[in-house]
Amino acid sequence: MQNALASFRSRLASLGETGRKRSPLLRRVPPLHELLELAARVGYGARGFVYLSVGLLVLFATLNMIGDAVGVRGALEWLSQRPLGRVWMLLVGLGLSAFVLWRLLQSVFDADHEGTSRDGLMTRMGQLFSGLSYAGLSFAAFSLFAGPPANDPSEGVAQSRERAAMLLDLPFGRWLLIAAGLTIFGIGVGNVVKAWREDFSEYLHCSPKMCRRVTPLARIGHVARGLAYLPLAGLVVQAGWRVRTAEVTSFGAALERVEQQTAGNWILGFIALGFVAFGAFSFVEARFRRIRPPRDLKHPSLPLG
Repeated sequence: MQNALASFRSRLASLGETGRKRSPLLRRVPPLHELLELAARVGYGARGFVYLSVGLLVLFATLNMIGDAVGVRGALEWLSQRPLGRVWMLLVGLGLSAFVLWRLLQSVFDADHEGTSRDGLMTRMGQLFSGLSYAGLSFAAFSLFAGPPANDPSEGVAQSRERAAMLLDLPFGRWLLIAAGLTIFGIGVGNVVKAWREDFSEYLHCSPKMCRRVTPLARIGHVARGLAYLPLAGLVVQAGWRVRTAEVTSFGAALERVEQQTAGNWILGFIALGFVAFGAFSFVEARFRRIRPPRDLKHPSLPLG
């Protein structure tokens, strides 16, 4: 499998170089590895914009400056209804599509050189699932660009319950729904663990002083992301245990339930600030991350870096 991927990458790079040599027009186009680096940086910027928007909207909700708390998709819907909303959705959709491409290079083509060890494969698997989730967000942004969102804010909850009902209708559906909830719980815990174990400066190309200043943003952001998943995970597990789809809700609605609890505003405020921190760190990555497209996509005469 690895040899097949390496052969495909090598042929792709060779085809690009041949085209650049034969066409004056193509010679003006940057090499493929430079285009991929640009796509990755644009993608990190788009991710930063999305999380910064979500964090600010959740923070405004806790301060009663706007309505209920919203999730990521809810934030996109809110932005789409502002002035130039469709322009924002088009830019966000394109940016997230670029990020999905980068996640594909990381997971399938091992752009970060994680290798095939157990830890390396786990990291690449996480990058693949991350790419799939951002592909869904990119599709949502393009859908909002194509037309206005539904006016009913409960539509997302209804869709989640429909999916849960379909799962419950399958053989062992109850346990499948519980497994789905435990998977969401695992993603949340994984983010919290990553906040303390990961060396986020490893992937940054900046001075040691600046790395020390910006890596706390990544740690706070991952803790906040992890905590935000836990309420939804608990509700999904509860729905499977009780065989009641009414327990299932959306990400944004789960945050609203947190807000209704004792000290919920404080918890939600921390999550909101964590989202803002994660968005800010994504902007740092857009500028300083070491982007290393797969080696075979680089021309042999160029340094691998």
